[in-house]
Amino acid sequence: MAYTIESLPLQTLLPAVGRAEDQLARLDEQVRRSPVGEGFVERGHFFDAAASMWVGGELVHVEDLVLHDEGMDARAPTHELTIAHRILRARRRIAGAKAGWAVSDAGIGALTGYEEQERDAAEGEEMTPVEEIAGLDLIGVDDPLAQELANVDALLEQSQRLIDRVSDRRGAGRPAIVVGDLVVRDSDWDEADRLTQWKRVLTDVADLPPTLAAALIWEAWESLEPMQRQHWLGGQFVSAYLRARGKVASHLFGFNVGLKSVPRERRRSANRVTRIIAFLDAMSASAESGMKEVARLAQARDMMTRRLDGRRSSSSLPTTIELVLCRPIVSAPMIAKAAKVTQRAALNLIGELGVRELTGRGRYRGWGVL
Repeated sequence: MAYTIESLPLQTLLPAVGRAEDQLARLDEQVRRSPVGEGFVERGHFFDAAASMWVGGELVHVEDLVLHDEGMDARAPTHELTIAHRILRARRRIAGAKAGWAVSDAGIGALTGYEEQERDAAEGEEMTPVEEIAGLDLIGVDDPLAQELANVDALLEQSQRLIDRVSDRRGAGRPAIVVGDLVVRDSDWDEADRLTQWKRVLTDVADLPPTLAAALIWEAWESLEPMQRQHWLGGQFVSAYLRARGKVASHLFGFNVGLKSVPRERRRSANRVTRIIAFLDAMSASAESGMKEVARLAQARDMMTRRLDGRRSSSSLPTTIELVLCRPIVSAPMIAKAAKVTQRAALNLIGELGVRELTGRGRYRGWGVL
């Protein structure tokens, strides 16, 4: 399977490219200069993860994702919620790395899991076979029972090595087991070849405007479908690419937030030009939504900081304000944990700030900035 860019109808694409370039530049500047920029960036990770699931046909509530991230689930986490949290962690990993890391060979290998698979294969080749280990212990031993026991001991020793290596990786923050390797997969689906084809597109679009190049990268990802079990990585690669090109350097862009607002008929149109324009419009929509979010957060911050007049320097209100600005929703246990106060005191802090209650649920209460 090959993906070719071919000739592009620039006269048709230029208006959408111009809008996207302008909107992304304005968003980047606003986030860079805004006092609530850090809060907007952290909230954006949650919104984009939930939007990514929505684009893929799954519904995950943002408040459930926030509580799951804090380890304060109101109910048993679903499979969809677990995937959304994986997207959230991937976004934080990309945002915490250098700008061009995620779209480099090393970054793509790390995020898709191919780098770790190659490392596993290399380590597996270096492991001593069970027969060789057993043979070392059986020199000069003729007892059949002793031979069998030695074989069992060798197998246990090799199994313990595997367990120790997996435990070390889990402690380092990498997944111990890739779920996709445990299910039936299409044997004809050559992920490595498709991923190579997609990486070739990254090179081919290097001279195009960043937004048009990002739209083509996403269109190629949708057409090639390199990853069977991690299709959601495509949107994160688009956001990382815009950051690597310096178009949105202040944060990791939330591409899926805008993609969610584009009708499916346009995103899945049989006409390639229609799809590309739809992806460009998704960038514009996400940037416009982001600028409105920055304005709302700035206004909410001004209103909440007025409550600090006359407060002692040891007051827990500043910590509460920072938490409210960094999370789409907060609960009393979250405030109590961040401010190191009791839940009763956390409720008092929320009452003093006058933040709006969002959930209205009996099992737990949540507040946030709309």
